[in-house]
Amino acid sequence: MARTKRKVNPILPAAVQTEQPRRVYQVGGYARLSVEDSGKPGADTISTQRELIQSYIDGQPDMRLYDLYCDNGRTGTNFDRPEFERMMEDVRSGKVDCIVVKDLSRFGRNYRETGNYLERIFPLLDVRFIAVNDNFDTLTAERTQDGYIVPLKNIMNAVYSKDISRKILPALATKQQNGEFIGSWAAYGYQKCADDHHRIEPDEETAPVVWDIFQWRLSGLSYQNIARKLNERGIPSPARYHYLKGDAKSERYANTVWSITAVKKICTDEVYLGHMVQGRKRSGFSEGRKHYKVPESEWVIVRNTHEPLVDEETFRTVQRMAAEASSAYKERLGRHDSLGKIPNILRGLIYCADCKRPLVRYKSVTNKGKNLYYVYICPTHSNDLTSCPKKYFHETKLIEILWDTLRREIALAENLDKLVRQYSKSAKAISWEAETKREIAAAKQAFRRAEMLYDSLYQNYADKLMTEQEYTEMKRQYRSDMERAQTRLEELEQRQRDERQQTTENPWLTACGQFKEETALTGAMAHALIERVEIDGADHVSIALRYRDKYNALLRLLAAEGEAVPA
Repeated sequence: MARTKRKVNPILPAAVQTEQPRRVYQVGGYARLSVEDSGKPGADTISTQRELIQSYIDGQPDMRLYDLYCDNGRTGTNFDRPEFERMMEDVRSGKVDCIVVKDLSRFGRNYRETGNYLERIFPLLDVRFIAVNDNFDTLTAERTQDGYIVPLKNIMNAVYSKDISRKILPALATKQQNGEFIGSWAAYGYQKCADDHHRIEPDEETAPVVWDIFQWRLSGLSYQNIARKLNERGIPSPARYHYLKGDAKSERYANTVWSITAVKKICTDEVYLGHMVQGRKRSGFSEGRKHYKVPESEWVIVRNTHEPLVDEETFRTVQRMAAEASSAYKERLGRHDSLGKIPNILRGLIYCADCKRPLVRYKSVTNKGKNLYYVYICPTHSNDLTSCPKKYFHETKLIEILWDTLRREIALAENLDKLVRQYSKSAKAISWEAETKREIAAAKQAFRRAEMLYDSLYQNYADKLMTEQEYTEMKRQYRSDMERAQTRLEELEQRQRDERQQTTENPWLTACGQFKEETALTGAMAHALIERVEIDGADHVSIALRYRDKYNALLRLLAAEGEAVPA
């Protein structure tokens, strides 16, 4: 009987056996904390997680730390976290092929999304995952047809989080009904009692400010003028006051000033009558939704729980003044409707060059209601005249400036587009495109060949035409060939896209080209071509246009080809 000839890998002869070097993983260490790092000894802080991860990696001969990614103050119930996204970008680009966390709960508490990463995304990307304290490693973890066993602990993490939320909410609601304070900060003008943080008492530093605010309002001062007076006197705003006391850690509170909203909030809050007002917002985590505002009719108000800062008559008079002002404002709203309304085509584009805040579009009617125009003013200056230079820029003048700039931009793009089309028809460009297409076809062919050989391996092994060692080695080799071919293909296709985006598909040319028939500035044009407009106190207008990098790349290309670029 004739002996069946053994099939041999054409790339790796069966007679040659090589010892494969151990794979060295590029590791991304990931740490997460739901609240800001307290830094207390023994607490589960970001720093302790980092140290544990670093220590673990240092003890593994097959690992090298690529980077540490830390999300501080980010919930684990979803994956919308900046550092997590940065880590996944490094994973997708091949810089990281192993992720190490302290435990599964640090990675995420949403078991569906976490399971999706462990069961589908990471295997697809050939990424190893390790949870140190859970003794879980996807390289060695037990796995059934339903997936990994240990990640089921993540279901417990998610259930635990929601269960804690469900248990805490009734307890907090009971405290609210009893008139106990449960917030982080007492209302401005009050502080938590030293012997009982569920009670509040007047703050000697800020209580007089609250009284002044109500008296100024009684005298007829507007919310804006009250805010301006407080800022002029150098009195810290509520947020800045808590920052200076150390209650608030975020730097965004460091330089906040008094605003109309802050003053109005104080003037309308019944807490200053001695009543505890809570439950304005409700946590929706246990219900699977975000925090949400509660209708005023559902607020929890318990009367006479602490010392009032204003008397009932003063408070009610201020409320009556607010109602009258609101009514008068609503009456004025329709007074000049006959003049029509001019659409705000520059919404979200105009900023103050000094404080960097968005400028406010202000409607002005003059000549006894006959003339209507709009101006841009700075809200920072309105609240505090000394904090930012005055801005009062007419919209019609601004639109003229922007239209003139964009008109020239569109004309320039039209001229450069002609040069690009000439270049794309040149022998050099045609030759480059043809060569790139040939290389792409070769890479696809190499991938298909390696894939075909890879797919045929198991049948050869099942037919006992090769040993298990030969099967394992050939499988590794063909997989490596497939990965190299795929990487090469992606590089070539990206190079092709980059070349086209520099020339015929340049985003700057495309964006400008769609407006070449326009005869005036439109909202679509402004938002498509303008990134940001800044106006300073001297009425200087600075315009940041979109696609500057694409425009400059096009200029460099045309200059390198010896094309005369129009000025």
